[in-house]
Amino acid sequence: MSVAIGVLIGLILGLTGSGGSLFAVPLLSIMLGLPIVDATGIALGAVSASALFGIFQRSVSSNSTSEIAWVPALIILGAGVLFAPLGRWLALSVNDLWLLAGFSLLVVWISIRMWRQANMNPEAAVAVRASQGDEQSQAPTPYCQRTGKPWEIGSACVAVSLAGGVATGVLSGLLGVGGGFVIVPLLTMVAGLSMRQAVASSLLIISMVSASGFFSYCYFNGSVDVWLLAKVAFGGVLGMLLGGRLINRIDSVLLQKVFAVMLILVLPVMWLKA
Repeated sequence: MSVAIGVLIGLILGLTGSGGSLFAVPLLSIMLGLPIVDATGIALGAVSASALFGIFQRSVSSNSTSEIAWVPALIILGAGVLFAPLGRWLALSVNDLWLLAGFSLLVVWISIRMWRQANMNPEAAVAVRASQGDEQSQAPTPYCQRTGKPWEIGSACVAVSLAGGVATGVLSGLLGVGGGFVIVPLLTMVAGLSMRQAVASSLLIISMVSASGFFSYCYFNGSVDVWLLAKVAFGGVLGMLLGGRLINRIDSVLLQKVFAVMLILVLPVMWLKA
């Protein structure tokens, strides 16, 4: 069952390039009966492994390392890695029902945002997918969108990116989410990156921030079901490979809408289970 959950999570990641953790938490909670604190911890480990594999996939198909905007990526990554343990500590201090409520509100907001994006900006639905074919991109040249100049220490864009990294880290540790819904808009609207460049950069950030949250979970929890994590992560890799084969056969806009609806549908089941 845990491998099947991983396959479904990886399939979603392979087809959409994001959202795996949003399904990982409810599936681990509903189908395996894990408390939400443990479900979010295992989800962080699986998401980190899947994001790393996603980087490998993109490097094979489109030389993703040349698409990574290192300066803004490292700023967001650094803040996220530092603050993910705080989010994990908060998760242990909050009642499970409050955690579930916070996770539910986040899922509803992301689902609405995805549905609106599919209607208003369908090109982005294509760009965020994990596999991008053979298309090559220019190396990113990030400019601060507030000043129109290259990034400088102390600039408004650095401050905004640091704040976004802090939010990403806290939410990742607290709710077990990868944070792509925060990272990608930051990179496109603040650093001025194309969607392809933002996704390549966000995979690096998600992998490291999720790893920080997962290791914090291991530290605070005292132990972790390594076998369960290995099975979910293995299933995730299989799912991403399957998603890569199906990606050009499925309408991306319809897929994003279906994904948004499915996210909403799992919430009542989680509450009934709780």
